[in-house]
Amino acid sequence: MTLAPPRLSRSTVAGYSLGSVGTGGFATLPGLVLAYYLTDTLAVPAVAASVVVFAPKALDVLVNPLVGARSDAAAARTGTRRRFLLLGALTLPVFFALTFAVPAGLSTAASSLWVGVSFILAAIAFALFQVPYIALPAELTEDYHERSRLMSWRVALLGVAILLFGAGGPALREIGGGRTGYLVMGVVAGVLLGAGMSAAWAIAPRGPARSVADSGAAHGFADTLAAVRASEPFRVLLATFALQALATGTMLGGAQYVATYLLDSEGAVSILFAALVGPAVAVMPLWIRLVRAWGKQRAFLLASSLFLAATLALLGLLAGAGPWIYPVVAVAGIGYAGMQMLPMSMLPDVISDHEERTGGSVRAGAFSGVWTAAETVAMALGPALVLLILAATGFVSSDGDDVAAQSHTALTGIALAFTAAPALLVTVSMLVLRRYRLAAEERNRG
Repeated sequence: MTLAPPRLSRSTVAGYSLGSVGTGGFATLPGLVLAYYLTDTLAVPAVAASVVVFAPKALDVLVNPLVGARSDAAAARTGTRRRFLLLGALTLPVFFALTFAVPAGLSTAASSLWVGVSFILAAIAFALFQVPYIALPAELTEDYHERSRLMSWRVALLGVAILLFGAGGPALREIGGGRTGYLVMGVVAGVLLGAGMSAAWAIAPRGPARSVADSGAAHGFADTLAAVRASEPFRVLLATFALQALATGTMLGGAQYVATYLLDSEGAVSILFAALVGPAVAVMPLWIRLVRAWGKQRAFLLASSLFLAATLALLGLLAGAGPWIYPVVAVAGIGYAGMQMLPMSMLPDVISDHEERTGGSVRAGAFSGVWTAAETVAMALGPALVLLILAATGFVSSDGDDVAAQSHTALTGIALAFTAAPALLVTVSMLVLRRYRLAAEERNRG
């Protein structure tokens, strides 16, 4: 008789979940305010701003898999990934603050360069933490449902982090106003990012070393890509998640523009975020129950369907904005909760499946490196896609003192970036998700 794996301790669940303060904050706040900071405070044209926003994150395509390979090698040799987690937790706050610390008096080109270089360094620091962090669940527990429990708490804390940074970040920005406000926001947010990341470092396995045979396994960049290519379930799940990350990144990137130009209130972005993320925390037990009844894939399809229905309803912005937008965004938030928790709990299942089929080789970092690279690029492409849509529809940038008047075409572009683009992306992702096949899914499906 096979004994069930032990239940994770509360301290382990809490420490791992607090890491979402770092991952959620870094994923949310730049996507929400960085493009707006460039176009409406530094007067960077929309096309140039799209390059500054996206180019640093594009480096993650190389950096994240490399970090994954190196962390796999360290885990195989020492049984732990703690060194990477700590280094990221200590350096990210510094570079994050510098991103929003452009000195007054710099030219537009120099300001763009300052933000670009700082954001590159912040992205590298984040990769050092995020890649081993995403790999941890496969090493913390082998149980299908316990991974769902771990991820439900992580996503609940992720929801709190998104509320904290999505609503609190712009509020901090208003304390000093203009450049000073962004600097205050960057420093305070950076400290909070580091604190959450340090909590995850504290609970990471210190572990005994892996077997001698495994510690000698190859963990180079090419080996990482080979492992990914060998797992069809991972490729399907990755494509689904990347498309949905692009969809949510696009919605995040468009939220500030919707608030300022359609709702006529720059501060309304905080309410939009509360409407999106608030329900996510409350409905997490629902997704746990659905996983036990239906399995993760079917629950994931339902979550995606709810998000899609809400984004289609938001096309009503083309007719006119108003308070009705908030409950519709709340429906999207219910789906968004599942779209965050479910793929993240499916990833350890895929990793374990691959490691079992290949004789127990350490590959969690390889998979998480490619996973986080795809997520980071997709989230960065979201604001960049918004900026390109705005440029194509005639959006006019501002210098931070006065909000420029926008044409009807530009306002239509803002609405479409916030609604139609995410809806199309989620539709494609659902078609991809139907191809997901995994033995663990079949065994645990209700």
